[in-house]
Amino acid sequence: MISIVIARRMLISACLATTAMLLSLDTTVAQQAAKPVVDPASSQDEIRQFCTNIADPARDQRYLLQKQDLEKLRGDIDQRIATMDKRKAEYEDWLKRRDDFLKTADLGLVDIYKNMKPDAAAASLNEVRTVVAAAIIMKLSPRQSSLILAEMDAKKAGVIANIIASASNPNTSKSKDPS
Repeated sequence: MISIVIARRMLISACLATTAMLLSLDTTVAQQAAKPVVDPASSQDEIRQFCTNIADPARDQRYLLQKQDLEKLRGDIDQRIATMDKRKAEYEDWLKRRDDFLKTADLGLVDIYKNMKPDAAAASLNEVRTVVAAAIIMKLSPRQSSLILAEMDAKKAGVIANIIASASNPNTSKSKDPS
């Protein structure tokens, strides 16, 4: 919009400058030579004709610049949409992996471990696949989970803690299976 205003002002300035130059030329030429005086009305008509002739090409150029700006903006928007679609797909993948992980620990199995003593549950979970153990511990209450992890082998408890942490982190959608 600003470029339109600037272009319009430039056209008006050019027309005025041309008018002033032609008028000053007319008076200078009239003073220096004894030629017939040109009618100022016809001079004004020539100026008006000149300004009218350049108005359409200037307008066309302005429209072309606006079209180029719009195409650039459209490209930026398309790029942002593609980025958002990519992030959406990553998030959906992460959510599916997390849901599958949580389904691994069936509620019946969780109830069994919920009713066990922490030392017995820890010994049992030491023998289960790490991913399954992590899913079960994640579904238990924080107090019970901490007691079981405290009784488990330190290395396995660390791996389970990492699995639980990565399961709750949406930035791990493209990570490998933690087991």
